[in-house]
Amino acid sequence: MTIATPVTADTPVNSELATPVAEKPANVKEVLSFLTANFPLCFISEGPVKPLKVGIFQDLAARLGEDAAVSKTQLRQALRVYTSSWRYLEAIKEGASRVDLDGQPAELIDAQQAEHAAKLLAESKQKAAEKRKVRQQEQKALAAKTAQAERSPGAAKPVRSEQKRPNKNPKAASKSVKAPVKAVQSPVVKPAAAAVELAALAPQHTVVGAKVLVKLGSSPMPATVTEVNLPDVTVQLNSGMVIKTRQDSLFQA
Repeated sequence: MTIATPVTADTPVNSELATPVAEKPANVKEVLSFLTANFPLCFISEGPVKPLKVGIFQDLAARLGEDAAVSKTQLRQALRVYTSSWRYLEAIKEGASRVDLDGQPAELIDAQQAEHAAKLLAESKQKAAEKRKVRQQEQKALAAKTAQAERSPGAAKPVRSEQKRPNKNPKAASKSVKAPVKAVQSPVVKPAAAAVELAALAPQHTVVGAKVLVKLGSSPMPATVTEVNLPDVTVQLNSGMVIKTRQDSLFQA
């Protein structure tokens, strides 16, 4: 989407940053905070953002210098996160002006760049919606399972213990007849349901994209094969979690 531009001798170098960094930032969030503090006209932490000029990474590297507390690797990671956010992609509109580190206008965004940003934004929102839907389904299934377990007649109920009150009349106590103690009936334990038989997945059917069942603990979970390197296989659960397992742990869906 962007093409790196070479740094020339005319590139301004800011030797005194607005916010000196005493320690090296530990994560991308701290790097972004550093950039918004030192280049507030270019990097914006809240609200609408401004598209960055082509070659902004080279400008940052030249402006910060070799002894900067923020490494080039950290800068790349922070720029990747910043430019892939929804609010940044929404700012990529045809005809909009990009800005440099000092907030000065740079080149204009053309139709191809705007179309590419709109496509990335739509894909990102679709993935987020799918993950949210799967998460909601898992929460509903867990809630239904919990409610069913509570309604089960075999569930044990707590027995209240009654304390004897002391008899203040010793004569009445000697003549009192103890009431028979009722036996507490043990809850009926239902036999466990028969385990579902799983059909092993043949190696020739272990291909990328195949729908399988992977056994995690006592119950199998549906998954999709994403990488095959027998005997190791990488699968993705419906929740989006990616795990690496062995081929003999996969079964037919």
